[in-house]
Amino acid sequence: MQTDTISAIATANGIGSIAIIRISGDSALEIAKKLSKKQDFSPRYATLSTLYDSQNTLIDECIIIYFKAPYSFTAEDVVEIQCHGGYIVAQSILKATLDAGARLANAGEFSKRAFFNGRIDLSEAEAIAQLIEAKSEDAAKILARQMKGSLKEYIENIRDEMLYILAYSEVSIDYAEEDLPQDLIDQIEARLSKLEASLESTLMASKSREGLMQGFKVAIIGKPNVGKSSLLNSLLNYNRAIVSDIAGTTRDTIEEQVRVGSHLIRIVDTAGIRESSDEIERIGIERSLEAIEDSDIVIALFDGSRVMDIEDKQILSLIERDAEDKEVLFVKNKIDLESLFELKEREFDLELNSKESVTPLIDALKSIMDKNNISDEIMLISQRQISAVQNTLNNIQEAREPLLDQELEIFSFHLNEAIKEMASITRPFENDEMLDKMFGSFCLGK
Repeated sequence: MQTDTISAIATANGIGSIAIIRISGDSALEIAKKLSKKQDFSPRYATLSTLYDSQNTLIDECIIIYFKAPYSFTAEDVVEIQCHGGYIVAQSILKATLDAGARLANAGEFSKRAFFNGRIDLSEAEAIAQLIEAKSEDAAKILARQMKGSLKEYIENIRDEMLYILAYSEVSIDYAEEDLPQDLIDQIEARLSKLEASLESTLMASKSREGLMQGFKVAIIGKPNVGKSSLLNSLLNYNRAIVSDIAGTTRDTIEEQVRVGSHLIRIVDTAGIRESSDEIERIGIERSLEAIEDSDIVIALFDGSRVMDIEDKQILSLIERDAEDKEVLFVKNKIDLESLFELKEREFDLELNSKESVTPLIDALKSIMDKNNISDEIMLISQRQISAVQNTLNNIQEAREPLLDQELEIFSFHLNEAIKEMASITRPFENDEMLDKMFGSFCLGK
């Protein structure tokens, strides 16, 4: 347990009804007593207190709650001061705690202390960090489950099974001069196959639901003047993008957030895609192509009042080439005008007038995103976790050949590597530098 005492504002900057200053460490209670001029704080009871700075000047009337070690988030003595929100009051109290002997906490240092003191593992810490930025209700539910240890339990079960298999192998090494019974090899092989199937299922589910955790990204594409900017404005319900009859008005990608059902999505209005000699427009088109590559869902918009031309065919070719692994909605726009546009090889998913109701499109987007809703399956919530499981699978697969050849030392080596990879998700055998980097991505006060 670290002995220095840290302090930070745990709520977002800005004006609000309440702000919270968190103090953790051996001197947390003494600092609270010094600032409040009170000597008695019952653990876990809210105490109304007047706070003073080092010059004995009144700062604010606050609520102080004392959490006695080890029954706190960090497993250290923790004091939380709830003051009136605003730009000045919380900063004044924070300064007073620093003057009284605390030091300013680094980003993520409270969670890092909780980790080192055994209160949480890395999977729970990552869930805490991501819950703050959750982009959907389903993502928040997944992260809440992980904060309660669901991923930790899954990892421990996988690890225990691999240790069980490793024990078989290590014992059998002592009898290397003898041929192993075939049923023993078959038993190990069956257990490995079951492990592999479970990990592959978890990996596939996690990759397919990345948009659920990070927020779905939706790109609107089409040739110039098909109504992309009007569609964006209708989805946002305000005039964010400039709309005109001049082709090439949108020169760059415009990205905004909008709530669709229970999801907060990032929606991108791209520059009209066509051949262009204008350098600025050409750069905008290149960014549009990048937006398609980065998106989870593509809205391909076509002008229903005009006959298909070479630029429309370029859009279709682009979708076929670069969007085959994405959800694509083919949308006919301007249905209030005479219909002249036809898709030759498929039907439109939707037909609408982007200047009027876009409810059918909102419903279609919601349906696509809700396909990835939560279940009882375990999900990996970060690239670090996904890489660890992928590396575990690789080691299991590499262990198969030496197992069949009864080269158990090599088999055991790969299985040990697999166990280390799985352990890295919850409590890795890594150096402090890696942990500093990970917790450094947290916000202050966490």
